[in-house]
Amino acid sequence: MPVPWLLLFFSLVLGSRPWVFSLEKLAGSHDDARCSQGLSCHLWDDVLCLPETIESPKDPVLVPTKLQTEVVLRCTEESNCVPCVRVTLHLTVQEPRKEDPDENGFREDAEPTLRPWPRNESLQAKVILSFQAYLSDRCVLVKVEVPAAMVQPGQNVGSLVFDCFKAPVGGEVRIWSYTQPPYQKELNHTQLLPDCIGPELQDSVRSCWGIEWSGVLPWFNVSAEGDAIQLVLDVSTEQNYILYLYWNQTRNFSTRFREVLTGPQNITLNQTDLVPCLCIQMWPNMHDAIRNSHCPFWEDSRAHKNLWSHSKLKLQFWGTTGLSWRVEAPCHLSAEIVLCWKPMNSEPCQPLPLPLPRQNVTVNKSQDLPLRTLHPNVCVQVWSRETLQIQECPQEDILGPLRDDVLLLETWGPQENRSFCAMETSGCTPLPSIAHTRAALLGKQLLQDLQSGQCVQLWNDTGILWACSLQKYTHERWVLVWLAFLLLAACILLLLLLNRGGMKGASRPRRALLLYSPDHASFERLVGTLATALRQLHISVSVDLWHRRELSALGPLAWFHAQRRQALQEGGVVILLFSPGAVTLCQEWLQEVGVAQRPAPTADTFAASLSCVLPDFLEGRAAGCYVVACFEELLPPKGIPDLFQAVPVFSLPSQMPAFLKALLGAGKRRQDTLKAHATRVGQYLQPALEECLQLGSSSSL
Repeated sequence: MPVPWLLLFFSLVLGSRPWVFSLEKLAGSHDDARCSQGLSCHLWDDVLCLPETIESPKDPVLVPTKLQTEVVLRCTEESNCVPCVRVTLHLTVQEPRKEDPDENGFREDAEPTLRPWPRNESLQAKVILSFQAYLSDRCVLVKVEVPAAMVQPGQNVGSLVFDCFKAPVGGEVRIWSYTQPPYQKELNHTQLLPDCIGPELQDSVRSCWGIEWSGVLPWFNVSAEGDAIQLVLDVSTEQNYILYLYWNQTRNFSTRFREVLTGPQNITLNQTDLVPCLCIQMWPNMHDAIRNSHCPFWEDSRAHKNLWSHSKLKLQFWGTTGLSWRVEAPCHLSAEIVLCWKPMNSEPCQPLPLPLPRQNVTVNKSQDLPLRTLHPNVCVQVWSRETLQIQECPQEDILGPLRDDVLLLETWGPQENRSFCAMETSGCTPLPSIAHTRAALLGKQLLQDLQSGQCVQLWNDTGILWACSLQKYTHERWVLVWLAFLLLAACILLLLLLNRGGMKGASRPRRALLLYSPDHASFERLVGTLATALRQLHISVSVDLWHRRELSALGPLAWFHAQRRQALQEGGVVILLFSPGAVTLCQEWLQEVGVAQRPAPTADTFAASLSCVLPDFLEGRAAGCYVVACFEELLPPKGIPDLFQAVPVFSLPSQMPAFLKALLGAGKRRQDTLKAHATRVGQYLQPALEECLQLGSSSSL
């Protein structure tokens, strides 16, 4: 079974509150103001409740520092009284601030320029007391005078008591106090009034007479499970009453629900209405009935979370120096306004360093921010209970985008010596500094920019805040980075160009020209099988079997010269595949003394090529350009003329791995890979080789 999120059950009647102490009774119907000994007070007529801008005093002033209230009864007769709120103010003499630095950030004097208060001159103040209840408000002005002898700056000089503000039974009222003109944030206090459950009000307040509270108003509880919030009213079916739900806002009331009801009710509350200041008011549906209110959600965590989702922070700008903020919320907020600095690199917004003051939030009221110059990196935050709730930054169309600036704080020491530090994520870095932060590395340049007037002053009080641009230094740094990048890219491109030929050579198959004597058709098929097997090993083999049309057009000798030139130019090799017919042709070309003769031209490519091949061997140019091979079962290696032993001679298929290695080149294949290829090539050649052997056996018979 789910546990209810909120369960409030009032065992007493709605709005009832126990009041232990008896209430003081005041005779008469007129207001009164009195001061403590030594002070004089004069109560003026009611005045308009108009907000004013806080001013900075240049002389000592009298300000209220503590506000207290209590409930009393104002009576014209012993049994004809009304509830009333008495206000007590404690008053203090406030010192003026020191002289502000001039436009360049310097002070004219080392000591505060306080004007001594004349001993024969009293101190006067106009104190405003503002009262607000449901559907009513009132402001009174009291003039207070302090004798010259009692004017001691920073000391409490006495108190002021005002009797009194008439208030509704069972209601809730708010009191504010400030001076005219105001020199500080106004004081405020909330006071709850007793209802008719107390016997003293039943005996003294006529509106409470004759009401049996235990049987007139309904009993209720508020519960919530998940998102469902219900107000459960347990009342007899004959009872008629009025239920009123409202937001008890600061100096304002917002109606959420008002209905005339009869009998028991289960009312579902709107989730968006659940905020701390949501209050419930109920009264019997009769003339001049006492209204009783209660606000059960003041301490509810879910209501406070919902309150912040309803709250908005709005910024208003005028010119380059005017900025005000306004927090719009349905209830009073216990929060502070904080200025922060948002760096261009999207780091978290950092609160501006002291002595920039924090301001308490007064909802639904515009307040000014004390900046000399507006800056797009200065944002406004609302903090509550050490938690950031809202943050708002200037829009780009007002002050432009974020700038690459650094914030400098200027302060003065005991001897009026100036010191500077740069606000960074790690803290405020002193300038100059040997730290390895961005601002520290540019500390000397930043101080020079400050002295030459290139920085913008944002704040000027007990310390000065300056915004100095880093854009030109960032530009110089990026220029160096780009130069380094371009140099690196040029080096890489040069290496690629230098290795281009080698890479191409590594990827291109090695060319080989295969020369043979066409002894018979079976041997030609064996040669074609060998050429096909070599092609599968990434060797580009040229053999006249595959170029019959080109042979017919060019002739054997011209075709041979073209193929030989292309193979040797590309680092290839010429394969001389000997057979009995090839040996006979070579012997015909050689005389006994070893000089080559030129027989008549022939259509055989091998025979035609000998006119070029034999001079290469006779003159020692064959090494590295030729390899010699034979099929050992058709021609033993010893049968190859000695002239051709000057180059590698391979007996196939027994020396197939070495033959393949010579064709592919050193390092092209691993030894185990070559052996595997040689085995497959030998198996591939075996059927054609057996056919040649069978033909040779038949010829011998």
